Amino acid sequence: MATEASSVYPSLENRPIQGTICLFDVDGTLTPARRTVLPETLELLSQLRHKCAIGFVGGSDLAKQQEQLGTSSTPVTTLFDFCFAENGLTAYRLGKPLASNSFIQWLGEEKYQNLVDFCLKYIADLKLPKKRGTFVEFRNGMVNISPVGRNASVEERNEFEVYDKEHSIRKDLVASLKKKFPDYGLSYSIGGQISFDVFPTGWDKTYCLQHIQAEKEISGSEYTTIHFFGDKCFAGGNDYEIYSDPRTIGHSVNGPEDTMKQVKDLFQL
Repeated sequence: MATEASSVYPSLENRPIQGTICLFDVDGTLTPARRTVLPETLELLSQLRHKCAIGFVGGSDLAKQQEQLGTSSTPVTTLFDFCFAENGLTAYRLGKPLASNSFIQWLGEEKYQNLVDFCLKYIADLKLPKKRGTFVEFRNGMVNISPVGRNASVEERNEFEVYDKEHSIRKDLVASLKKKFPDYGLSYSIGGQISFDVFPTGWDKTYCLQHIQAEKEISGSEYTTIHFFGDKCFAGGNDYEIYSDPRTIGHSVNGPEDTMKQVKDLFQL
């Protein structure tokens, strides 16, 4: 494949477009939601990587991003200069891990259990078209809450998304959590079709920007132009904070094809 053939890139400090990095959300931006990336998207990213630094920033863990962006023979950490799983709490630079952090360390077991117990009791009382499994998914940097359950099939996810738009299931649960735990220092972000993330305030996608800024000390590359591409850029969406951050130039997209079009137009590819 062309992306694998062009695996030799200029070092970060020698990219033709200096001081510029492009960061991409994963779901709905580089891939259809929870599906795998198209070969032409990887090819375009490879072309872009020859011009400037590239990275992804996603809420999921690295294993999920490997499923969506990598292959059995291609680790996802080789396809990007920077890989920011769980908003950058798990981070890789040129294939090597950077310092990580954890939600449970930060919040403590007792508060964590209070939060989870509340969500499970709340979901138990909901009447939905379907309920499947994994309503609470514990991740390194956050908890992901899904009223329908993360084991839902594609059809069941689509069905819940439509139902949620009409009945505000996720929105109401988030409002209840904010009311119940006002002093926990938590933020809530509705993303994808079926779930929302709960994480310490400030641990949204802007968390990864500290790694970008640290690059000045590592390689001397100072990224003064940070393009971010995402599909949930509205207030409350999980791309909103990084999209609207003064350090970034935000680009709202409506799917992988739109992402490719915007990148081609922006960088004359």
